[in-house]
Amino acid sequence: MTMSHPTIRKEAPASPPNLADYDAARASFDWAEVERELAWLPGGGLNIAYEAIDRHMRDGHGAAAAMLWEGKNGETESYSYDDLRRLTNRFANLLANLGVGKGDRVFTFMERVPEHYAAIFGALKAGCIAGPLFSAFGPDPVRDRLEDSGASVLVTQPDLRERVAGVIANLPELKHVVVLNKNGRFPGPLAPGDLDFAALMEAAPEDDPPIATTRDDFSIMHYTSGTTGKPKGAVHRHNSVIQQHLTGKWALDLRPGDVYWCTADPGWVTGTSYGMIAPWTNRVTQVVYEGGFSARRWYETIQRYRVEVWYTAPTAVRMLMKQGLDLPRSFDLSSLRHVASVGEPLNPEAVVWGQQAFGMPIHDNWWQTETGAIMIANYPCADIKPGSMGKPLPGIKAAIVDNDGERLPPGRSGNLAARPGWPSMFQTYWRQEERYESRFVNGWYFSGDEAEQDEDGYFWFIGRTDDVINTAGHLVGPFEVESALIEHPAVAEAGVIGKPDPVAMEVVKAFVSLKEGYEATDDLRRELMGFARGKLAAAVAPREIEIIAGLPKTRSGKIMRRLLKARELGLPEGDTSTLEED
Repeated sequence: MTMSHPTIRKEAPASPPNLADYDAARASFDWAEVERELAWLPGGGLNIAYEAIDRHMRDGHGAAAAMLWEGKNGETESYSYDDLRRLTNRFANLLANLGVGKGDRVFTFMERVPEHYAAIFGALKAGCIAGPLFSAFGPDPVRDRLEDSGASVLVTQPDLRERVAGVIANLPELKHVVVLNKNGRFPGPLAPGDLDFAALMEAAPEDDPPIATTRDDFSIMHYTSGTTGKPKGAVHRHNSVIQQHLTGKWALDLRPGDVYWCTADPGWVTGTSYGMIAPWTNRVTQVVYEGGFSARRWYETIQRYRVEVWYTAPTAVRMLMKQGLDLPRSFDLSSLRHVASVGEPLNPEAVVWGQQAFGMPIHDNWWQTETGAIMIANYPCADIKPGSMGKPLPGIKAAIVDNDGERLPPGRSGNLAARPGWPSMFQTYWRQEERYESRFVNGWYFSGDEAEQDEDGYFWFIGRTDDVINTAGHLVGPFEVESALIEHPAVAEAGVIGKPDPVAMEVVKAFVSLKEGYEATDDLRRELMGFARGKLAAAVAPREIEIIAGLPKTRSGKIMRRLLKARELGLPEGDTSTLEED
C-alpha cells in the first residue's frame, strides 16, 4: 500500500446527504429502503426495463429527455423516456412475433447507437436474457459466446455482420440474425436469411407488452475471462436493478434531471450497469457518443452538452493526462460536478490531476462483472486517499481474507472478498456451475483480486491472484489468446502474459515456439500479429509477440506463465522444481 499523496478532504454537500455520515449509514442501512423506490409489477414481479423507462411514465416524466445521441459522423438524435418506452415495446413485440420469449438468449453486436439500447431493454421486457457483445471483437470471441450461450437471436449491423460471416453458419441454435443499417450507412442487400431491423420494428406494435419477470429471473449475461478455458458467462438477475439504482445515487451522485456521460461500451458490464440501468432508473439525461477516444472531442462533448456527472476509465484518464492541462483549460468544463473512474486501479497522480484539470478529484471505485454493481467506492462526500478504492457500500460486507477464507487484520495483503447476498451478485456461470461454486470459500466470494485494508477502512488494490490480464480495463484470458495463436500453421505452442504499460496498465505479450520447418523471422512475427488481430480484434490481441525456442513447462506439460513473466520483467523466478528439464 502506498500513500504518496495526502488525503483529499471533502465537505459533505448540503443536498442530497449522499452518505455524509458514512458510519451511521452503514450501521442503519436496509436494502428494503431502496426497494420501496421501485415500481413493482403485479404479484411482486420486477423488470429492469420497466424500472429504467416505464416507471417514469407512471410518475409523469415521460417527456423528460432520456438520451442525447451523437453519431461518429456528427449526426444527433434525442429521445424522451416516452420515446424509449415505445421503441423498447416495439422490440419486445418484435421478438414475440419471431417466437422468441422468456429465457431465450438475445445477443447484440453493435456500436453505440440508440437502437442498440432499445434492443437490450426490449429483450428484457420480453423476459429474454440479453447478451451485449463488445463491438471491437473479432469473429472467434463472438462465435465462442454465441455458441456457449445458445443464443437464438443476434442483432447486429452490416459491417459487423460481415466481420463474423464465417462463424454464423456454424451456430445451429442461432435462429435469427437481425441487421440494422443505421442512417443507410452501408447500402446494399441483406445477406440471405437475415432480417431487416427497421422493417421488423415498423411491423411490431408499440403497445405495452405483457411483462412477467420476477426479481430472480435471469436478465443480462456478460462473458468474463479466466486463466484457463474459454470465457464464461456471468448471469445476473432482474434483482440487480436495486443495487445499480442505489449506487448510481450514492457512488456517482446521480440526481433526476442530471446530464450524465458514461464512456463505456455496452459490450462491457460498465456499459450496461452504468451506461443504461443506473442512469435511467435515476431519471437522468444520458449523453451517448458513438465515436472513439479523442481528447479534444471528449472535452467538446462535456462542454456542448453541459455534462454534470462523468464516468470513464483510468486508461482514458491517463491518455487525457498525456495531452496536458492547457487543452482542458481551453474548454468550459464548469458544468462538471462529479467525475469517477472504474475498470482498473486509478493511480494517485490521476486523482490529483483531476483537481488541476477539472477542479475536483477523480473518484475511483471497485467492482467486477460478477458483482454487477459498485461494491467499494470513493464517495462524493468522503475524504479520498489517492490510490485507494475507497470504502464498501453500505450493505456490502467486504474483507481481506487468506486462502482459507479467514479474515486478515488491517495492513495485511490477501484475497479481496465479499459476503454473498448483495442484490446484483451474479447467479451462475452459464452451464458451468462447478466453476461458479469454486468462487466461494468459507462463506466468502473470492474476487480474484489481491488487496489490503488500512486502519481507516480504505481498500487498496495490489494485483490479480491469477494470470488474467487487465488491458485498458478489459480482462483478457491468456487461454483465449493462446488458443487463437496455435491455430496458425507455424505455431507449436503459445504462452501469454500481461506486460506492464504506463497507459493501458497491461498489454498482452505472447511467446510462441514454432513447428519444424518454420524459421523465426520478422515477417513471420508480423504475420502472427495480423493473424491474431484478425481472429480476436486489436482490443484483445497481443501487442507484442516474441518467438522463442521453447516455452517453460511443468513436468505435466502446463505452460508456466509465471516464469515467462518473471523472465520478461527481470524478476526472481521462484520455485522451479516442477520445471520440465530439457
